[in-house]
Amino acid sequence: MNKKRVIVVVVDSMGIGALPDCADYGDKPSCNTIVNTAHANGGLKVPNLQKLGLGNLAEIEGVEPVEDPMGSYAIAKMKAKGKDTTTGHWELMGLILKEPFKTYIKFPDELIDEFIQKTNCGGILGNYPTSGTKIIEDLNDEHHKTKYPIIYTSADSVFQIAADIDVIPLETLYEWCKIARKILDKGYGISRVIARPYQVIDGKPARIGKYRHDYSVPPPSDTLLNEIEKNGGSVYGIGKIKDIFVGSGVTKATPTGSNKEGLELTLKAIKSGEDNFIFTNLVDTDMVYGHRRNYKGYAEAIEEIDSYLTEIIKSMKEDDLLIITADHGCDPTAEGTDHTREQVPVIMYSKSQKPKEYGVKNTGSFVADIIRKWLEI
Repeated sequence: MNKKRVIVVVVDSMGIGALPDCADYGDKPSCNTIVNTAHANGGLKVPNLQKLGLGNLAEIEGVEPVEDPMGSYAIAKMKAKGKDTTTGHWELMGLILKEPFKTYIKFPDELIDEFIQKTNCGGILGNYPTSGTKIIEDLNDEHHKTKYPIIYTSADSVFQIAADIDVIPLETLYEWCKIARKILDKGYGISRVIARPYQVIDGKPARIGKYRHDYSVPPPSDTLLNEIEKNGGSVYGIGKIKDIFVGSGVTKATPTGSNKEGLELTLKAIKSGEDNFIFTNLVDTDMVYGHRRNYKGYAEAIEEIDSYLTEIIKSMKEDDLLIITADHGCDPTAEGTDHTREQVPVIMYSKSQKPKEYGVKNTGSFVADIIRKWLEI
């Protein structure tokens, strides 16, 4: 492994326009997370992303195109079947799923019965697709009364289990998720089991992001992360990266409770110079704002990320490569609460690289190809 280094920051769900097959996923051609977010807020204030070339990719209110951008830029059309976190991240690292994960409107009775029997939880609440914040508000009183876990899904391939950790211990919630993962692995085709702990704060249920935990299906084959590890390199996963890849190819990891924490850890890792590949997921854009259709919060989250780029770029070495991208869309101005099927922006910067316009690429694995070439593996 050479001494070059790569930093990838995935701004979760920051899509940049509907894919041609968006209707197959229940989305409209008008969905465009970053463009519509900017318009709904009267513009975005992202001077660093603007200088790097973001405004050269689309007409984004407040983000003008620049004649001589600092960075290279492209749009990647996600090729894999799906619009979820796992599918998107795997594709960015070179693994393209040909068959989508399964989704459910209601989980089968036999699945729920086996879950109740094996967890000895007594029963469940929910079992329908909805927003996670809404269902804990709707079912909190019954949850407190029965102590039954709240189970729900979405348009994504997820089996989510919510519990007030003042009612159900966090360790018990995690154990229930592990049991669910084993059951679902017997042919149900679900990508992720997600522990959704919450507490009642000032009389209102509030999710606790730092205790969230994802139990994912392992990648069916090696990704770029495995290639880096096999070549003696180190991969540092920040945020939910380790969960997404079930630890495969991730040599060390730190979970996070917020974008700010993830950005601080990324900056610290860049300054330390210990790792060949720093891989960060910033989830607030998706989890906190996208699904809740909060376009104001979404814009503020992007602007916060941009504010950190000043120090991140300053701290980079000559042979470092920074890539800022996304895994799918979650247009906060669209109907519903689910992800949107979108292409993603790819912004790249290195002090030693001449800026280049890459145009439109037909797969997100374009990112893996760039990294592979940079690290010479």
